[in-house]
Amino acid sequence: MPTNGINRALKLQFGLINHENRYLTAEAFGFKVNASGISLKKKQIWTLEQEEQDGQVVFLRSHLGRYLASDNDGKIICGAEKPDSECRFLIVPQFDGRWALQSEPYLRYFGGSADYLSCFAQTIGEQELWAVHLALHPQASLLSVARKRYAHLSASDGEISVDSNIPWGGDSLVTLVYQDGKYSLKTCDSRFLSNDGKLVKVNNNTTTFTLELKSGKLAFKDCDGKYLTPVGPTGTLRSGRCTKPGKDELFDLEENHPQVVFQAANKRFVSVKQGVSISANQDVETDMETFQMEIDKESKKSMFRTNGGSFWTLVTHGEIQSTATDMEVNAMFDIEWRGRRVALKASNGKYVSTKKNGQLSAVSETVGKYDDELFLMKLINRPMLILRGENGFVCHHKNSNTLDANRSVYDIFSVTFNNGAYNIKSANGKFWYISSSGLVYSDGERSEDFFLEFPEHGRIAIKGSNGKYLRGDQGGMLMCDGVSVDVSSLWEY
Repeated sequence: MPTNGINRALKLQFGLINHENRYLTAEAFGFKVNASGISLKKKQIWTLEQEEQDGQVVFLRSHLGRYLASDNDGKIICGAEKPDSECRFLIVPQFDGRWALQSEPYLRYFGGSADYLSCFAQTIGEQELWAVHLALHPQASLLSVARKRYAHLSASDGEISVDSNIPWGGDSLVTLVYQDGKYSLKTCDSRFLSNDGKLVKVNNNTTTFTLELKSGKLAFKDCDGKYLTPVGPTGTLRSGRCTKPGKDELFDLEENHPQVVFQAANKRFVSVKQGVSISANQDVETDMETFQMEIDKESKKSMFRTNGGSFWTLVTHGEIQSTATDMEVNAMFDIEWRGRRVALKASNGKYVSTKKNGQLSAVSETVGKYDDELFLMKLINRPMLILRGENGFVCHHKNSNTLDANRSVYDIFSVTFNNGAYNIKSANGKFWYISSSGLVYSDGERSEDFFLEFPEHGRIAIKGSNGKYLRGDQGGMLMCDGVSVDVSSLWEY
């Protein structure tokens, strides 16, 4: 099996903030750009692309799919459908983590304010400096470029170790916390990585890092100008001695797929411990009972990867085995959401059922009265939840106990599994609940059940106990009144 590359590296998307704390914005009218945005929304998101032949040259693509360009007179426009010579820029990183963007053909620097942007400065001044605000969903897997190993929380050692072949379980989830132009790395147990490699509960100067970019990879620079790097045989993540990032200091952020555990009607966990057969015959949850759910973008069917790298697949006589090594028709399953339980339908149109010996087989025409076709499915690698919808992140409302769904900043919520449902809690220890009007409040004393559904790649839908879906309304409020799953009720998580 491959030791890494199970998940795909995320495209670097970000906002650029000028010296007046305004975001670079791409307007649809006339493909004009300005630096007037006050928060990171769709028009302020830029995607970084790099030239294959020359890794130093970058292109900046707007949300409209057009490329930023500068002509010989320093005039800025963003209308090119394909990058040409005037779209070529060089990133000149500064000590404080900000970037200067230099036109590669004309060697002038890009800067300015409001509607007065140009690329004509011969030297770098304050107006030519841009802070970088990542626009990726802030939860991901962290891969060391040099070691080709993933970071994970080593709770027993009180550190982040970079020694996993694959990012498995909640311990491999890293959350990037953005504040004032810098980032902190938060573990699944809500601790922050300090530059000495220790994990602490309070975010401070030693836990904040500036992001630098080198050949499309990320480097994390601490308050002393040193870079995070894996150290020693277990790859303890801490600041090293280097004041310039080399290969050992570079990282990729990779998509963190949902990982789940299934419990069958016999109350035992589905496992691959016995070999290639998929059977519900274990009483404890380990890596052998954990499966990565990878949803095909086109068909929206699900594939279940084992910790050995293979997939569930339908074989002769309806049996389910872990023998598929790549995407194939027999390895794809439809998930039906049935309240606290799920049913899985294989490529033969039959439901997956649990036999008396625990073996899983797709042989049932319907979900029978003994519930042998129903499974309890528990999401295990999202102990913390950050939700981003079509209009922005979910965040506490400033002046009430409701929630906004259109913010450029995010709040982190904790999630607890409860017999097929989930309870969502705010940082103050209070629970989410739904009012009679459908508003979602965050100050509940008692927990209320919500149900997670995974209808497509990279998105979840959340159904409330009232049978409706969470969505952001036109005013930006988080409501639970959606009657179906659509763009307003799908959330990056």
